[in-house]
Amino acid sequence: MIRVKVCGLNEPLNVKAVSESGADFMGFIFYPDSKRYVGQYPDKKMFMNVPERIKRTGVFVNEELSKVLEMAQFAELKVIQLHGDESVNYCSLLKASGLLIIKTFRVGSGFDPKVTDRYSEVCDYFLFDTDAGHYGGSGKKFNWKILKDYYFKNPFFLSGGIGPEDSGIAETITNQQFYAVDINSRFEILPGFKDVEKLKKFINEIKRSNI
Repeated sequence: MIRVKVCGLNEPLNVKAVSESGADFMGFIFYPDSKRYVGQYPDKKMFMNVPERIKRTGVFVNEELSKVLEMAQFAELKVIQLHGDESVNYCSLLKASGLLIIKTFRVGSGFDPKVTDRYSEVCDYFLFDTDAGHYGGSGKKFNWKILKDYYFKNPFFLSGGIGPEDSGIAETITNQQFYAVDINSRFEILPGFKDVEKLKKFINEIKRSNI
């Protein structure tokens, strides 16, 4: 079954509502340049509104290792998503702390899937997002065919412009390592504030379509 990660949350009551949508992962962005940044001093109640059955995920971009570990402890994160140019050694050090690691790769026309191989031992998952020329999402899809035939050594998340119309995505992405979708801006009312009814409908449809 395809899992669903809802990313870019930053409002405590909305977080609580989204936690009842059927999501498997919920993502919080700790990158100051993002419109969905949780803030320098985020409200801890926001993270505590996520029940244990959902993997609380922190998204970081080229952050100091000590800061990532500090925020992971503060927010009781289970998963760290690295969205920058983090090295294999950096990932290894984080993984050794007991956290699950998602490494993001930005996909454009010249993307070589083999670049993921050297990260396979130090990450639990990969995430493929559209290369927008900057860190963070673009709200646009990339050519999913790039992922079709390569055998990735780790399960992967698919991100980049996935919207309500994409609930049949499991029939399009046939790669056996396709593990989850990562959704964000296409399900928003405002940056960081999600449309819960849209989420519930999409999550119900995508899970029902690939049982």
